[in-house]
Amino acid sequence: MLFTESKIGPVLLRNRSIRAAAFEGMCPGHHVSSELIRYHSSVASGGIGMTTVAYASVAQSGLSFAHQLLINSNSIPELRQLTGAIHREGAAAAIQIGHGGLMADKKISGVCLSPSGGFNLYGPTWPRAISMEEIRNIINDFSNAVRIIKEAGFDAVEVHAGHGYLISQFLSPFTNKRKDLYGGLFANRCRFLVEVIRAVRDAAGPGMAVVVKINLRDGFRGGMELDESVEVAKLLEAEGVDGLVLSGGFVSKAPMYVMRGSMPVKIMAHYMENPLMKYGTRFFGGILMKSEPFSEGYFLDDALKIRSAVKLPLVCVGGLKSLEMIERVLELGFDFVQIARALIHDPGFVNKLKSGEVVTSGCKTSNYCIARMYSGPMACLQHVAGADAEMGL
Repeated sequence: MLFTESKIGPVLLRNRSIRAAAFEGMCPGHHVSSELIRYHSSVASGGIGMTTVAYASVAQSGLSFAHQLLINSNSIPELRQLTGAIHREGAAAAIQIGHGGLMADKKISGVCLSPSGGFNLYGPTWPRAISMEEIRNIINDFSNAVRIIKEAGFDAVEVHAGHGYLISQFLSPFTNKRKDLYGGLFANRCRFLVEVIRAVRDAAGPGMAVVVKINLRDGFRGGMELDESVEVAKLLEAEGVDGLVLSGGFVSKAPMYVMRGSMPVKIMAHYMENPLMKYGTRFFGGILMKSEPFSEGYFLDDALKIRSAVKLPLVCVGGLKSLEMIERVLELGFDFVQIARALIHDPGFVNKLKSGEVVTSGCKTSNYCIARMYSGPMACLQHVAGADAEMGL
C-alpha cells in the first residue's frame, strides 16, 4: 500500500510517504541554505512522496531561532531553488508555516506574544497578551506567506496548529485565558484557527493542498484532550482542508510528548552559546523535559479516534520506522504516513524499503538529532564523528 500513487487535495504523490516537518536548523540568517536544499533534495531522490520544509515563520514576530526560515517576498528566489531541486527528483514539495507565539525569542523576533500573556519557563520568555489588531495582522501574515510560497513553487502548505505554538496556544485552555471572542468557550478558542485557515485557503487557491497539523492531546493535565481534538478535526473538515497531520505535545509544557524517549540534555546544553541557557539546561533540563515512553506509532491509538470521526485524508505520524508498522497504519485507514527521524538517519530510507534492502530503519531514537537542531543543523548520532563520545558528556 505504501508504494501506490495517491492524491492529497489537488496534488498527486508517487507514494503515500511524506517527510515530516522536523526542524532542520539549516536556515542561518533566516534564509534557505545550500545545506537545506541538499538535504531535501536527498530525501526526494531517496523516494519520498512529498518532503516538508519545517517550521517556517510567517512573520518576524514569530521567530524562535536565529537559524529558522522567515517567509517574505525577498525569499522567493531561494525558495524556488529549493522547490526546483525537490521537483527534479520526482517528489512534491510542502512547507510548514507557523508562528512561535510565546516560544518566540524576543532578541530575534522583537516581541513575544501569546493569547493571555504570563511567564513561560521553557523559553524562558515573558510574553504579553496579543491585541486584536495583532491578531488581524498575523492572520494577514499567514495569507501573505501562502501567496509567497505558492509563487515559489510549493505544492502544499502545512499550517502548524499543534505543539504549543501560537495557534495551538489559542486552542489550549492552558494558555488561552482570554475573556473576549478568542477565549473561554471552545468555539471561541477555535476562532483564531478558523480565521487563519480561511485566509490560507483563499490565498492557496485550487492548485495547492492545504494540510493542518493538530494535537491529539497537549500531553499534560489542563491542556487540550482528545474529545476537543475530535471536534477540531470535524471543524477543519467542514472548512474544506485537504488533510490533517495527527500529532501531540506542547513545547512549553510537555516537549517529549511530541517526540517520545529521552532528551539528551547534556548534548543540547553543549551546543548552546548562551551561558545561562547552557547551564540551566544542563542542570534542570531533565526536570523540564521529562522522558516519555517510546513505541513505534505512538500516536496511533488516539489517531484512530479521529479516523472514525471524519472522512478527510489523515496523515499518521509518531516514530514510524518499519515497513510492517507503516503498512499496518495504512491498512487501518490512514491515507499517508509522515516520517522524520528515519529520514534524518537515512534520506534514502523509502527507496530502501521499496527495494527490500531494509525493512526497518537503523535509527536508534536517541534524540541526538533533536538536541542539536535547536542550536544548529540537525544531524544523526550515527553519522557524526565523535558523537558517541559526546553522548557521555
